[in-house]
Amino acid sequence: MVQTLSYADTGAFSGLLTDYLAQKPALAPFYHRWPALENFTAQIEEKQAAYSSAARQRLVEALRAQYAAGEVPAAVAANIELLAKDTTFTITTGHQLNLLTGPLYFVYKIVSAIKLSRELKAKYPQYDFVPVYWMATEDHDFAEINHFSLFGKTYQWDAEGTGGPVGRLPLAGLDEQLLSQLPPEVPALFREAYRGAPTLAAATQRLADGLFGQYGLVTLDADRPDLKQALVPVLEQEIQHQTSNAAVQATNARLTAAGYKPQVYSRPLNLFFLTDSGLRERLEPDASGADCVEVTVRNTARCHSQAELLELARQQPERFSPNVVLRPVYQELLMPNLAYIGGGAEVAYWFQLKDVFAAFKVPFPIVLPRNSALYVSRANAGKLKKLGLSTTDIFRPLPELKKQVGAALGQEEISLKEQQEALAATFQQVQDLAQRLDASLVRTVAAEAQKAAVGLAGLEKRLSKAAETKHETAYAQLAAIKEKLFPGGGLQERTDNVLNVLINNPEFINQLIGALEPLALNFAVVEEE
Repeated sequence: MVQTLSYADTGAFSGLLTDYLAQKPALAPFYHRWPALENFTAQIEEKQAAYSSAARQRLVEALRAQYAAGEVPAAVAANIELLAKDTTFTITTGHQLNLLTGPLYFVYKIVSAIKLSRELKAKYPQYDFVPVYWMATEDHDFAEINHFSLFGKTYQWDAEGTGGPVGRLPLAGLDEQLLSQLPPEVPALFREAYRGAPTLAAATQRLADGLFGQYGLVTLDADRPDLKQALVPVLEQEIQHQTSNAAVQATNARLTAAGYKPQVYSRPLNLFFLTDSGLRERLEPDASGADCVEVTVRNTARCHSQAELLELARQQPERFSPNVVLRPVYQELLMPNLAYIGGGAEVAYWFQLKDVFAAFKVPFPIVLPRNSALYVSRANAGKLKKLGLSTTDIFRPLPELKKQVGAALGQEEISLKEQQEALAATFQQVQDLAQRLDASLVRTVAAEAQKAAVGLAGLEKRLSKAAETKHETAYAQLAAIKEKLFPGGGLQERTDNVLNVLINNPEFINQLIGALEPLALNFAVVEEE
């Protein structure tokens, strides 16, 4: 069973995202096309004209090489071959290499891409559409991905040699520190994907294949020398003219004027350098003259003139890594992509990039917020029903829910508002009398009035507490369900791992495939079937 509500009604999303979904005119300059089925006609035509056969061949050959090391799910292999055709396009989502998938929204992102690909195929049968998971293998923030939460317990991997692209990390210590500590009911896939894998990128691909291979999801690792060749023109323009920063700063000014705060920070050079020691360090320009720009690799003694850096970019583009500003450009150069599916923060930073894409003459994709959802198990749905609540009621604050449950249980609502008003009126009469007889007593009367009001308020609280005590079991159950569905007061999808659901409901992903509708642009409440 699926119920929906607007993102705004959840109270859990940014103003920029809810304004985008409401199609507020102020945001129209920051995206290309609204995510609706009919708008993909023009998006297909634009991408088809811009995406060369050479780019397509490079992508397909790289994917074949990437998948050559292991067994490829049949649907994935078929989609890789489909990408060789100039009538095939991609629908892409991206995510970090979180251990064992990380929070639930990883799954929601990928399901959104799979479902949209299917909807497009139904609308445009003359074309093919391949869902792609872009692995953020070049990220170097290991602390963001080295842990996950399962049934309230945090599992963490403390690896050595971090600071470089996380996709290249060998998995030494992962089994002892984490995999062997997992509960026995965890499906074997979640252990076997990592055991024997040479790197975190390879393990994440295995896991994605195991979970989504039957749906044809293609996983792409763009940290490859053959693919980085596509980045050379971007590197040249960025090194010579610092193009992306100028475009982002202009857009940021317009976003700010429209009342929105920019999501990500742009730098003079939006590039990292992959050092000989395996680290990913920022490139920092230092203008030292009209004809020469020295560029330093942060935290190293390495420094290059602009000419040296340009030559290095042409000869060894794999030494360069785009940051959050240029990574989307690299992604769209590599793939025949039509839409990018991301979370609220990703939508916000894509809105900073439209002018960057224009500067590099790369088509800007349709930006689609991923599906967001609350999963309610059969047991919790039953408990809510017994309390007289629906699964959408649970989004309201706990005090409001307690009142609703109390009313359903026959609890009298305690309010001494009328008594407070009567008390205030009585003391006002006494104060008026004191004013006529002896003005020095007015302050004394006011003090007594305040004391009586405080005493009556205290009585109200005690009476309310006594009324609650009659139904304390129901209220405790309500509080427990609220915490289960909104861990720490936040959305479930931002904390819980897919295993929290999958262990008890092996059909969870299949259920999501049937339940979520990417272009409906609303929040889904999915009850266990």
